[in-house]
Amino acid sequence: MPALDLIALLLIFLWAAFLCGGWLWGKDAQRYRRMPVWTRMASSALLVLLGWYGFLLAPAGEQMAYARLIVIGMTCGFVGDLFMAGLLPAPSRVLGGIAAFGVGHVAYIAAIAGYRPVLWWVVAVSLLAATGLFYAVFLRNKKRSPLLWAALVYSLLLASTVGLGVSLALQLPLFGVLAVGGLLFFASDLILGLELFNRTRFPYLGDWVWLTYGPGQALIVLSIWSALQTIG
Repeated sequence: MPALDLIALLLIFLWAAFLCGGWLWGKDAQRYRRMPVWTRMASSALLVLLGWYGFLLAPAGEQMAYARLIVIGMTCGFVGDLFMAGLLPAPSRVLGGIAAFGVGHVAYIAAIAGYRPVLWWVVAVSLLAATGLFYAVFLRNKKRSPLLWAALVYSLLLASTVGLGVSLALQLPLFGVLAVGGLLFFASDLILGLELFNRTRFPYLGDWVWLTYGPGQALIVLSIWSALQTIG
């Protein structure tokens, strides 16, 4: 884990308090999600603040460029959270969320690809694995819909983020937090996709989406501190 100063540690503590506190003390008689909307949105907003704080610490050059794109991606993710929670107007909250998260992943991809040479075989494996998984779980024997195709494009963007994160971590182990963050983000969207397209249900599914998504985003943002410790 990258070294963090007191302000960064405080923001991480508050993020964890909102995320885990809502899960531990929230209530839901239907056993779908214990976390209230306000604690989820507060946790996401704190990661935006953490990202912008990291950007302010970054020296001019590749570290600042990396931090800027990562925090732009996190800010887009927060907008996506607001769409998914129904707090921003949109004809479809899901499509609004997919669009915002998709732009966020474009920013993540640009940040990682511009930081070090890419191991393209890792990205290719990630894209092939994601395509095969999406077909097997969501496309095979199912009626096609615009939302499903949008989800496929988004999944490939997310898989690219994961592959690029692993590529960077293989070259610079400090970025292991980035690779793990991308994988957790992917797991979160897989759970959400099972709910949306396969009508999958299990106890506290909504909480599991956030218990993977929140830490995933946190680790991606914390990769800014990985960049701050990387020289040359």
